[in-house]
Amino acid sequence: MTNSEIIVEVAYALPKEQVIVPIKVTEGITAEQAIKSSGIMTKYPEIDLTVNKVGIFGKLTKLDAPLRHLDRVEIYRALIADPKEVRKQRVADGKAMKKGGGDAPTEA
Repeated sequence: MTNSEIIVEVAYALPKEQVIVPIKVTEGITAEQAIKSSGIMTKYPEIDLTVNKVGIFGKLTKLDAPLRHLDRVEIYRALIADPKEVRKQRVADGKAMKKGGGDAPTEA
């Protein structure tokens, strides 16, 4: 790797599959250029950069944002279900929401 090259990752997740593509690129590359260079749009033609939002390590960013060494560009897709609507439906159905990973032991 030369001084003008950096390594970045491009990530895209589906409900049952997550893809992370590491690529070596020139310094100063933008998020959009990295996505296109990764080839991920060929494998997943449903990705539309005019519709899908992108981020770097979980923080929304613009397509023209310059990347740094070891950044991970994430391509987001629309949510299948709105979490607020799911909660409202649970309340309407009378179902209680659980906290944590299971039932806490009760004291005698």
